[in-house]
Amino acid sequence: MRAVDVVIVGGGPAGLTAARELAPLVSGRVVVIEREAHSGGIPRHSNHQGYGLRDLKRSLTGPAYATTLTRLAERVGVDILTSTTVTSIDDDLTVHLTGPAGPSTLSPRAVILATGARERPRAARLIPGDRAGGVFTTGQLQQWVELEKLPVGHRAIVVGAEHVSFSAVLTLRHAGVRVVELVTDLPRHQGVRGAALVARLLWRCRVSTSTRVTDLRGAPRLRRVELEDTRTGQRRWVDCDTIVFSGDWIPDMELARRTSLDVDEHTLGPRTDDVGRTSRAGIYAVGNLVHPVETADRCALVARNVARAVAHDLANASHTQTVAVRPGAGLAWVWPQRVSLNGQPDYLRLRFSQFSPLRHVTATQGGVVIGRARIRRVVPLQHRRVSVSLLRQATVDGGPIELSLGDSPTN
Repeated sequence: MRAVDVVIVGGGPAGLTAARELAPLVSGRVVVIEREAHSGGIPRHSNHQGYGLRDLKRSLTGPAYATTLTRLAERVGVDILTSTTVTSIDDDLTVHLTGPAGPSTLSPRAVILATGARERPRAARLIPGDRAGGVFTTGQLQQWVELEKLPVGHRAIVVGAEHVSFSAVLTLRHAGVRVVELVTDLPRHQGVRGAALVARLLWRCRVSTSTRVTDLRGAPRLRRVELEDTRTGQRRWVDCDTIVFSGDWIPDMELARRTSLDVDEHTLGPRTDDVGRTSRAGIYAVGNLVHPVETADRCALVARNVARAVAHDLANASHTQTVAVRPGAGLAWVWPQRVSLNGQPDYLRLRFSQFSPLRHVTATQGGVVIGRARIRRVVPLQHRRVSVSLLRQATVDGGPIELSLGDSPTN
């Protein structure tokens, strides 16, 4: 049997796409390790259209997208080990596994971490009240509805008003549940334009901004939820038997932490360069592990670039100099955190910490402005991309680059 060249931890869109891209480029085996019984990741639980538009150039349901990515990977010879967990990775890259056949090890030349992200549950958000049934995250809800085919409830509140929150509404409606309200503590929703209008007019669902959940009541089943207007302090009770906590993503970092990778304090994921190289040679990270949370097809597109870099690194001993990039005023995070100045990547990914009418991002190095880039509307929890040409005047030895939300250069 051929030796293993690359082990990929995580069989979601990023992991499967990286594997499919890598398999024809390396001489050894490419092995994907997936802890669930089936590969495909979160899309397996989301039975609505829209997956695959950017990477496969067609619209699929989540389960169909997951199945397609799995088949494409297997078609080029990728080995997919399901119901298998990676317990640790040694300094020499020995990967320790446990699966249906018991403990085992693999000795690859490179490891790609694609373990994704998860939503914070109620307990992590410190929501007081009764320990009631009918409390979900979006991921739990989708597994409950799409995989287990279990009944959910009758009236629901969704906490959050970003892209995944509206996806949760679709899942609830598919399950026959009326969504009476979406709530967000931010002053505006963070979904695509028109999402709130669709929710109000088509779904007859109230969208409440500057609102937070302060109490849950009901046992053994949820009966009502207390909401507070953060501007006035006024509180009210809403009758419902289901609540879904959506968004508020955190990287699934347990394995990365045990592997002693440097962690970015802003994304809470591994600190990487523009092609996924982490602080440890031979270990790469990709997908929503490095910056939660992108759509599945965008993760797949980035995974292609990471896979090509892994293949290049396995064949060449070249070293690329990088410069650190960090977020400044108005930004929650920036990725990648290290950038080579030879034309890669094509763009930087930003996440903002506030709503703002400002439309420019400014790059400074050593206290000197080195570039400005125009951006679209600034919305917290949404990602924006800016061209790497913003950094064209940067130098490798000039110190860290700081990106901040800035006004138009003509003002």
